[in-house]
Amino acid sequence: MKPASSLSSAVLFDHQALRDQFPALKQTIGDHPLCYLDTAATSQKPQAVIDAMTEYYQLNNANVHRAAHQLSARATQQYESVRLQVAEFIHAQRQDEIIFTHGTTESINMVAYGLTSQIKPNDVILIDTAAHHANIVPWQELAKRTGAVIKPIPLTTNAQLDITAFDQLLALKPKVVTLCHVSNALGTLNPVNELVAKAKAVGALTLVDGAQAIAHLPVDVQLIDCDFYVFSGHKMYGPTGVGILYGRYTDLDKLTPMLTGGEMIKTVSFEQTEFGALPNRLEAGTPAIAEVIGLGAAIHFLQQLPREQILAHEQQLLRYLQQQLQQLGAIELYGIANDKHSGDKHCADGQRHNIGAVAFNLQGEHHQDVGILLDQQAVAVRCGHHCAMPLMTSLNLGGCCRASIGIYTNKQDVDQFIHALNTVKELLL
Repeated sequence: MKPASSLSSAVLFDHQALRDQFPALKQTIGDHPLCYLDTAATSQKPQAVIDAMTEYYQLNNANVHRAAHQLSARATQQYESVRLQVAEFIHAQRQDEIIFTHGTTESINMVAYGLTSQIKPNDVILIDTAAHHANIVPWQELAKRTGAVIKPIPLTTNAQLDITAFDQLLALKPKVVTLCHVSNALGTLNPVNELVAKAKAVGALTLVDGAQAIAHLPVDVQLIDCDFYVFSGHKMYGPTGVGILYGRYTDLDKLTPMLTGGEMIKTVSFEQTEFGALPNRLEAGTPAIAEVIGLGAAIHFLQQLPREQILAHEQQLLRYLQQQLQQLGAIELYGIANDKHSGDKHCADGQRHNIGAVAFNLQGEHHQDVGILLDQQAVAVRCGHHCAMPLMTSLNLGGCCRASIGIYTNKQDVDQFIHALNTVKELLL
């Protein structure tokens, strides 16, 4: 293989100091340092997030909104301050447009269930073929309840969303268009600004799954102009068990609550129940308080970083990873685009079609075998269908391996991975 070019020339921050804040990355497995290339599944957590959650349980453990005592007041203040943090982080107009959920899956389910009364028989719902199952199945269930019709948006031969086919499907005047911002399986980046504008022009409600984008790209829901945007905390260096549903206030307020009871109640009698105002109306029961506080710590952590420099570092590293895989030989790569079409400023140079992840197979070998042998060398990647079976079917694949990076990933990780994969190649081929 060719010697690596330097990855540090354009990087002006102390990356090692950043990496050192993630305690999980300091461990060794067997005789090898951990090489974590599964950030797209879940990111590792910085010490600041761990500390924030520990502090809540040690000092401020109380239910929110419910009591007059000081512990509850402190917990409530911390919890609600995160709502404002999130609103500012994604440029929402109002903090009550931010709904706390347990993750992206619940967020999408809340929208799909909440729209039930607004969907009629034969209404069309367009779904990105590269979507995660969590952005497919809730819409299928909505179609079962209402008689709506699901139409997948096809992909091009290089696994990009087919803009021409999308334009043709818009002639059906869909009621809902749901898209992924970045494919979790392939890392392909959709020009969501362009796609949302086209969908809105025919009167469609739009939802964007931002689970794979939120940790890598600056997200401005006003610029995207979508009706709903959803993501999870654990993909952006926060804890599991917390997610975000952003929606325009008027659209959120029309949703039928999926869950009822507890926090979302205003008044109850045996004759009738009155729900509270947003955001409480869509937040039933006791929330994941520690997890929300952990998400706030993750956002603060990200906001203290030079994000443009980190994005440049990630993209440089991703291209290096792609190049090294290509040079290794006997490797099949999926979803790698080299044309310059995009409606997103972050990929207008033709270099940001892929964000955060590379999908591949070792020719002729089962992806699971490759993953197991990599694990024996302390290299963590994901293998399988990546909760994207329709996408795998469209690629004529039973599954594939995925190497995904985060802000903490360095060149040594990539080199260790490539060396390990070469060992696997020599063993199997």
